[in-house]
Amino acid sequence: MGRASILGELEQMVLMAVLRLDDPYPVSVRNEIHTRTGVELSRGTIYVTLHRLERRGHVESRLGDPTPERGGKAKRCFTVTPAGKRALRASQTALRRLGEGLDSVIGR
Repeated sequence: MGRASILGELEQMVLMAVLRLDDPYPVSVRNEIHTRTGVELSRGTIYVTLHRLERRGHVESRLGDPTPERGGKAKRCFTVTPAGKRALRASQTALRRLGEGLDSVIGR
């Protein structure tokens, strides 16, 4: 498993949030991360991360329907690709393997 297959912590959180949401767009991804982890991220951080994941082929985006709440503008919604799911699984597996046997060292 090469370095390119290991996602950063933020990338993993964003992918997991996108997978959890029915209609994931950047603000809902940010809110999901905050609700589940307590981590407060800026909208810019979420946008940059989603675009980086899209360039790598881990997510795809599409424009949703325009909404009156947004002044008739459409939301950009994201979907995790099969490659994104594989990358997330590989990263989580690598971290789990690295952490095996450390409970006695770090306390549980």
